[in-house]
Amino acid sequence: MGNKRDLKAKEKQVKDKHKRKSKSRFAPDKKNTVKSMLLAALSFILLVVIVAIIIWQWSNITRVIDDFANGTYGALGWGLILILIGIIVAVCILFRERLAPFAKRWTLNYWYRWLGAIVLVFVIWGVLGLLSLGGSIGNGIVSDGRTEGVLRLFSLSLAAFVLLLPAIAWRIVKAVWRGLVGIARMPTPKSKQEGDSSSAAQSNTSSSAGSRQKPLHRVASGAAETESQASSRDASDHQSKKTASAQSAGSSGVRTGGKQIALDIWHKYGESPDVVDVDGWKLPPIELLDKSQEMEFGDADNQQRAKVIEEALTSYGVSGKVTEINVGPTVTQFGIEPGWDIKTKRVHERDSDGKVTVREVEISRTRVKVERITALSNNLALALAASTIRIEAPVPGKAIVGLEVPNKVYSTVTLRGIIEANNFQKLLTKTKLAMALGKGAGGEAVADDLAKMPHLLIAGSTGSGKTVCLNAVICCILMCNTPYDVKLILIDPKRVEMTQFNSLPHLAAPVVVDTDKALSTLRWLNMEMDNRYKKLQTVGARNIDVYNENKTGQDKMHYIVLVIDELADLMMAGFDEVEHILCRLAQLARAVGIHLVVATQRPSVDVITGLIKANFPTRISFAVTSQVDSRTILDAVGAEKLLGRGDMLYAPRDAVKPKRLQGCYVSDPEVERLVYFWNSQKKDEVVPLSVAEVTTAPAFVKKESQPVDPLMDSVRQLANEHEQLSASFLQRKLGIGYPRAVRLYDQLREERESMPDGGAEVPRDDIT
Repeated sequence: MGNKRDLKAKEKQVKDKHKRKSKSRFAPDKKNTVKSMLLAALSFILLVVIVAIIIWQWSNITRVIDDFANGTYGALGWGLILILIGIIVAVCILFRERLAPFAKRWTLNYWYRWLGAIVLVFVIWGVLGLLSLGGSIGNGIVSDGRTEGVLRLFSLSLAAFVLLLPAIAWRIVKAVWRGLVGIARMPTPKSKQEGDSSSAAQSNTSSSAGSRQKPLHRVASGAAETESQASSRDASDHQSKKTASAQSAGSSGVRTGGKQIALDIWHKYGESPDVVDVDGWKLPPIELLDKSQEMEFGDADNQQRAKVIEEALTSYGVSGKVTEINVGPTVTQFGIEPGWDIKTKRVHERDSDGKVTVREVEISRTRVKVERITALSNNLALALAASTIRIEAPVPGKAIVGLEVPNKVYSTVTLRGIIEANNFQKLLTKTKLAMALGKGAGGEAVADDLAKMPHLLIAGSTGSGKTVCLNAVICCILMCNTPYDVKLILIDPKRVEMTQFNSLPHLAAPVVVDTDKALSTLRWLNMEMDNRYKKLQTVGARNIDVYNENKTGQDKMHYIVLVIDELADLMMAGFDEVEHILCRLAQLARAVGIHLVVATQRPSVDVITGLIKANFPTRISFAVTSQVDSRTILDAVGAEKLLGRGDMLYAPRDAVKPKRLQGCYVSDPEVERLVYFWNSQKKDEVVPLSVAEVTTAPAFVKKESQPVDPLMDSVRQLANEHEQLSASFLQRKLGIGYPRAVRLYDQLREERESMPDGGAEVPRDDIT
């Protein structure tokens, strides 16, 4: 039965794979019924208009046909040039784009622009007709009368402008209408006294706005005010109140400015016909992200550095040749093929004439050891005048030693450049949790599946790029998944790094910034994992993929991605509990769709413990300060030689050695556009997860108690017999070492302090 079920599951996965390939992430979606009916109606109206124009101008058309019979130039005139230009443009467009995308993009969606272009051609032809250069067609457009022809050309020009640029035409109409309304509502002129009082009030208000320490209204000092002064002050107070109310309205407008930006972004990107619709949600288009600017590196400079490397190796007695040069965004990898160590001996021979000749005979030939090349890292850095170099010996899958030299000019790796790469697109057809990581030392795009990692551990010093990497992971998930597919739990003890995601519909709860709430969230996630396993057991499913078959919308079991920006802060708050919960989630949560992305800036053994390292097989290390930190996170050296600013070593679960990458950079405007896009399509039917505050620790979390020393009874007896007690006294009486005596003394004092009456005070001497 199990084999049959597995075969059926594999068949369904193959079918779903073909369906997902047919529905690509960034492929245009099918037109809905309403849009098809609207296009059909517009096409029918356009056909009716064309038939009406033909009937109206039938006499001119017949005259043009007669002129064609007499001569083509007499009918077309210089308009023949316009026809030739149109044919050339059409041929160029067809050569640049395929016919189907061109017809769908321009013929159906922008049919009004085609109509405007045709009208513009008739306008130009009419102008040629006024100059007696348009043939019979130009004369027919402008008619016989010059005044009537000019009016007709003006109306056609206006129609072409509206059809080609409808948005600008609408803005002009709105501006003209507002101007007319403003003229009709001109305010009545104020008297001189009112004008003086209003100007005084405005100056008073502006001075108050300039300094918050000054009062809003000026208070009279000393002598009593006259009646006129009192009335003028009342008028200024009334005007200042109006100004204050206007300022408050302006501040509220600033608060609601985010909504206006969200609407603008939605009108620009969300209403495009190419946006993909999944379960009633529109996925963000790739245009939301910034384009990457490819930077070209000079080949002559790399060739010169390769020559310097070969000469430096030769000078130190190592034979080697640069066979590959892979240019990356941050470093350039020079592939060195080790040479041969040839041992020879001299052979003396005597010829027939009795002369002695000497010749060299090869005894043995062995490859140069890799260790001889790696030992010259500092010497090669000196020869290349580089700050630091990293040697990868050997490069996996190649018979070369990789020498990574920093570039003089760095190029930025954008998230859009990785998403548009073929590697990411292929991965996106297989999984929902595709992650864009960056570009390798050779410039190749690198992406991986978070569901197969299945958890990610990130470490690095302050400012090395950890938070940008987390933002890239979150944005990559938001670009490819709806709130029905993935839920995010963000824990940010720094309080300022992830709060920009606080209004997303993907969040299971608001961004957690308090340590106590973070511990409560971890407890809830542990309970949610157990509940999901019970649900899978009820339906007989092995994992989340089998459970989600044939389910859509809210019926699906969504993935949950937990992102922790600073693990060290949580470990300080509750070491035992945090370690146990993280390890339990890492061990069991993969099958139910819960994945962890944890980052820390302190890769020490008390934060990244052995249990955590064992359960987080996939790791990323940014620049660290020492080899000890590099060994803690990667179990290998090399991270201390990274350059910072996104330069990282990526160690996947199935790789023997970490791979050097330049991480993706996601700017704040890109994140804001993405958040505004999702906020513009919030739906009431999205039910947030009830992340309850769990105050009690799980049952499996137990604090380790200190073992009881066998000599503790003797220590208690000595404490009852003697008034003064110290660690050195216990050392002498019991014949033990000083550290054990101090430990026994501390345990005795803890026992006495835990007694109800506080116990007898146990003084401690200052013996060292």
